[in-house]
Amino acid sequence: VARRLSLRKHPECHSMAGGKAIEHLAQTGNQDLLTFRLPMQQYRNCDFSFSGLQNLVYNAIAEKEKEEGIQEGEILSSVKDVAAAVQHAVAVHIIQRTYRAMLFCIKNSMLPSKNATLVVSGGVASNQYIRKGLQNLADANDFALLCPPPRLCTDNGVMIAWNGIERLRAGLGVLHSTAGIRYEPR
Repeated sequence: VARRLSLRKHPECHSMAGGKAIEHLAQTGNQDLLTFRLPMQQYRNCDFSFSGLQNLVYNAIAEKEKEEGIQEGEILSSVKDVAAAVQHAVAVHIIQRTYRAMLFCIKNSMLPSKNATLVVSGGVASNQYIRKGLQNLADANDFALLCPPPRLCTDNGVMIAWNGIERLRAGLGVLHSTAGIRYEPR
């Protein structure tokens, strides 16, 4: 979404990663000016998916560009409101699906009867709006919430790459030949 909004061109966000730029702009945006239908509401499971939400957001951005008479790649005057609405929709989706997972674990006696803990990490855990929502969820259900400090909540891709570097250095699981490997689309 940050890429589609061209936030690298925004004067307040030019040096920020996409998620950080969305969070920064959302702080002064009005999340109520846009409403996005939450993904996967028809599924009674704990899965996350953001592709449907992404499509809704991209369509809304295109509509806003049309309304404002600007081309793709230019900054919307309503960019802060879009950021706030997107951040809110993502947070609600994460919180709802996490709550389902908590209820599933409780129902199936998968957690200790006291001192249950919700651990959140990765890039999403650095977003203070999402973190606050998860803290409220944890508090309401007598869970502790553990999150690494934001500086350690890096993108999962970076963590996976770092793991690869460490494995390469240790000589673990190194593939020396790609012969015989088949690649298949999902």
